[in-house]
Parts: sequence; structure tokens; C-alpha cells
Amino acid sequence: MAFSRSVTTCLSPPVHYVICKLGFEKKDAYDINNILSENGEVCWQALTEHVCYLESDQSVDYIKSIQSLGPVCESVNLHFKSLTKEKFVIQYALWFHWTNCTELFLEVFDVLQHTQTTEVALGLMKLTSCLERALGDVYLLIGKDCPFLLRDLLASEQLAVIFGQAVMDVLRVFIGSPYGLNLRNVLWHGFASPQEIPAKYCAMLLFLTAGLGQLLQMYLLQTKCILVHRPYVIFVSSEELDVFPDLSHETLAIAEELVKLSSFVLQTMIPFWMAALTAFKQSRYADCVILLLPQLEVGLRLLFTTTNKCPNRLLTAEPSALYTTFDEMLAKHLDNEEVNQLPAVLEEPAMEFLWDFLNHQEGPRIRDRLSHGEINLEAFPREVANPIVAFAITLLCRFSDEDVFAFKEHMVIKPLMNCASCYRSQFHPISRLKKQVLECMKSIHLWPELPVVPEEHVQTNKGLEGDTEASTLILVISEIVSQLQQYMPQNRYSSDDPINSVLTERPVLEILVVLRKISAQCHQVSEQVIASTELRYKQWMNRTLRSRQRHNYLRMLNSIKFLSPVLRLILVLITLELVNVHLVCKKNQFDYQQYLKFLKSVLQYTENLVTYTSLEKNKWDETTELTNKALIKIRKISDRKLMLMQLAT
Repeated sequence: MAFSRSVTTCLSPPVHYVICKLGFEKKDAYDINNILSENGEVCWQALTEHVCYLESDQSVDYIKSIQSLGPVCESVNLHFKSLTKEKFVIQYALWFHWTNCTELFLEVFDVLQHTQTTEVALGLMKLTSCLERALGDVYLLIGKDCPFLLRDLLASEQLAVIFGQAVMDVLRVFIGSPYGLNLRNVLWHGFASPQEIPAKYCAMLLFLTAGLGQLLQMYLLQTKCILVHRPYVIFVSSEELDVFPDLSHETLAIAEELVKLSSFVLQTMIPFWMAALTAFKQSRYADCVILLLPQLEVGLRLLFTTTNKCPNRLLTAEPSALYTTFDEMLAKHLDNEEVNQLPAVLEEPAMEFLWDFLNHQEGPRIRDRLSHGEINLEAFPREVANPIVAFAITLLCRFSDEDVFAFKEHMVIKPLMNCASCYRSQFHPISRLKKQVLECMKSIHLWPELPVVPEEHVQTNKGLEGDTEASTLILVISEIVSQLQQYMPQNRYSSDDPINSVLTERPVLEILVVLRKISAQCHQVSEQVIASTELRYKQWMNRTLRSRQRHNYLRMLNSIKFLSPVLRLILVLITLELVNVHLVCKKNQFDYQQYLKFLKSVLQYTENLVTYTSLEKNKWDETTELTNKALIKIRKISDRKLMLMQLAT
């Protein structure tokens, strides 16, 4: 990848022209008073006049519009530069409240005063993601499901109703359309280097956001509506993300050296890497990750285009084509159906890390959530930033032309390399299911410790019917378990095979969804049994149970005898099917449907168990009949050799 030093831009010539030249062609100065009234209101009418339309179909003519708006943006930028912070706050702060991120927009004003290129780009990335989130909140005033893509949000008729179509057209010149400047996507996907983004466009978006705030206030006053902000996404299992050692200042200093040596980094992008590492040192974790994710994407795109021999895909695509983004780079096949070579080069642990942090539905999906404004930037946790920076450092190390052996062996880098090389997915549905099964087993292991009323207290109730039924069920369960024994994998690690290879197969995911639901229901049954047993024991000892409740309690103790083995049986079943889940793709359509039907009947059984064993229902006798029917089905399917474990042999 030696040519990473010779690449001077990732913008294709037409896109480079649109962003870096087009808005500078008209030289005439533009008077700010044309678009700003004396009392500080944005004159939208004067702004919308600069949007030009194609004669053919009246859609926006982006080229002419950018050309016409160029001097306006310059004028706005100079206007902001002429204001003191105090004056800016007095005049504009109120108009940013609707975004729920007033402070962030005030910070962007500070950035514009110094025009440090990386800061402007960072400011724009944060501004566009917060603006998108706020526009989504506005959309929900009259719309139902907010569009996921900014492009669809800005083109929605809901926002056109609230702000006016012409206003939305102005916005689309800057963001959300591949035919316009498309500033958000060009930055978030890592195509623009710091010096390629004109500061005047950042100033203009700041100005437009204030103008939108003014329009929105009028709309809210007229309609008596109240703008509600959706809550931010919170990282629930951040301890699961914290998989690398904590990065020390020494590690970060070495990382700064590696940035200059690594062929993973384009020369023009070095400032972004340095700014990201600085942000981490200064505990600005959101800034660090926002700067770093697009750089990971560029580095991987460089690897992707090199290994798949398609160098042209390093550049921004033309409006009619799609960019080469993370989604495509992590996929199994290229769009021409050939096998994507990147996974082989990156190797499984790195692929699993990327899938975990970026794509898996239950993972943090960091890039999506940050770029769509779903995360509170003020409270971004270090334990989420740490692994991303650590992983990036390992890629710098792995893909270096220079002899960086000394770096790889360095006492602070080596542990990172070791962690990266043995990373196992935490958020793939298979990994989640394994965790669920373990949690459920732990819960069932507590049952023998549960307090039970001593024998002498129960003398009068001897001969309780159900004793024999319980024994019969236990016998059937142990027979089935002994049949399953033969399918136990000899190599206990066989379920740790690379799992992303089976990720995209739809039948696999469908089966995993059902298995996970079954596992969750089993866990709930176990928790309910524990809670009921403890409560009823306490009530028995305190003599607060009525006669009927005492009988019910004894029935419960009776049911527990077979409920524990049946739940264990189901967990064994789940585990064995999970080990062989990739074989589901070998079933023909009829067998697959029969198999799915069987799993759904097991799910139905566990759902009914949840209902019957709840404190409200307390129907313990019914669990016997339910269990009997379920065991008959399991036996039948086993006899017909329809299970995946049987396919494996």
C-alpha cells in the first residue's frame, strides 16, 4: 500500500470541483443585510431566491445553486467573524434551543474564529448530526416513523409542511443530497481531508440552523404544538466493550509516531489522526471517536481497494452510484458477486471487532448512532472510546511498510496486538445466545439451594397426587437426554468457529431469533420459580398461607422436581442446535419449515410455562400436562431425525 503516500485526495474530480471550487467562482461581495434583518432574523425569502431549478422537471439545479450561494456563505462567515462571542450569544443562542444542543452550536462559532481545518471539519460533523436529530424531532410533530437517512428526512413532506419546501431546498444544497455539496456524507465517510472543507459552509449551516429555529418558533406558536426531544441512546453494556487495556500516555505517544509511518494512513489525513489522539488525551472522547471513525473507514477502504484490485473505488462515487462504505467493505461478496478479499486480509478477529462495534443490531453501532445524533456527546464514555482507539493502533501497526517490528514488540503495544488477535464477537446473535444460555444455567443452578418446608410440616399432605406424574416425566426427560448425549461435540470448542461466515444466511438468523426467545423464556421461568419459592416459604413459616395456598405451594414443590430437568433439557437442545446452526442452510424448504414449526412449538411451551409459573396465575398442575405434550413433540422430531445435530452426524 505504498501508494497511500501518493494519494492527494479521495474526492473524485467532479466532487472536488463542487466542494472546493464551485462556490468560489462568483467573486461579487454579498451584503449580509440582505438576509439578516435589523432585529437579527434570517430573511428566508432572500435566501431561497438563490436556489435555482432545472427547467426540465423543476428539481433543484444544484450546480447553479451552489454557485449562487457561494458569496452568501462568504458574507455569513465574515459576519460571524465580526461578532464577539458575547454578541453572538445574545443574538443567536435562543435560536439554537430547538436543537437540544445549544452549547455545541456556540462552540462551532468559536471554531470559526480560528479556522483550524481539523476543528472546522469536526465542528461540521457534530453540527450535521445534531441538526439531523433535531429535524427528526420536528418531523415527529406530524409524522409517525422518522426516516433513518438524512436524505429521506430532508425530502419528506412533513418537514416541507413545517418549514416550507423552498427552505428545505436550501438545506439540501448543503447536506443530504448526493447532487449537492453533501457535506455530511463526504466528512462522515472519510472522503474529505481537513483542508478540503471550506469554513464558510460550516458558518452557513450554523446560520441556517438559527433560521430554522426562528421558523419553528412561529410554527409552534401557531399550532400550539410542543417539540419533544427523543432521549439519547445509552450504552448499556459498556463493560462488554472494554476489551483492550487502558491506553496510557506512553501508548498514545507511540501511536502518534505510528501515524506518520503507517501505510494505513493517507498523508493528507494525518492531521485528523493527530487531532483524534489529542482529543483522547484531553478526555474529549466523543470528539476523538468522531474524528477516528471516518479515518478507520478510509484506511479500510484503501485496503479494500488494494486487495480487491479496484483502486477507483477509493474516491467518492458519482451521484448516481453508491460510495464504498463500511457496509460494503465488511460484506462477503462484492457487488459483482466475486468474493470480497478484505476479510481474509484483516482476519477473523478484526472482522468480528468491526462487526461488533459498527453493525450488529445489539452492539453499540457507534458510527450510525454518532452520525445520526443519537448519542449525548457530553457523556460519551471512555470505555467505548478506548477499544476503538486501541483497535486503530493495532491496524496502524499491522499495515506499516516501514520496519515497525520494534513497535509491535514494544511493551505497551504488544498487549494491544494480543487482545486484537484473539478478539471474539460479543454482539453476534450466536454470542448473545451463548451468554443467555449461561445466564439461564446459572439461574437454574440456584434451585437446589432454595428453602423448602421440612418434611414433618407436610405429613398431613402425604400421597399428594402428582408425585408419580413427576417421576414419570423425569424418566422421559432422562431418556431423551441420554439420546442427545451421542451428539455432544467431542471438541468442546467447536462452537467457537468463526461466526461471521454464517452471519448473512437468512435461515440461520431466523433460527437464532427463535432459539434466543426460547432461552429468554426459560430464564424467566427460572427467575419466577426462585421468587415464588422464596416468597411462599416465608409465608408458610410465618403461617400466613390459607389452606388452598398451602396446597398450591406443595403442588409447586412437586412441579419443580421435573421443571428443573426439563429446562436443562431445553438448554442442552439449544446448545447442540447452536453448534450446528450453519447446517440449517442444507435443509430443503419442506424440512426447514417443519423444523421451524417444531422450534416455535418449543417456544410456545416455554411461553405458556412463563404464564403458568407467574405469581398471578400460579397454575402448577397444568405445567405437568404442558410438559408431557412438549416432550412428546421433542421425541417425535428426534425420531424423524429433523434436528441439526442429527444432520451433523
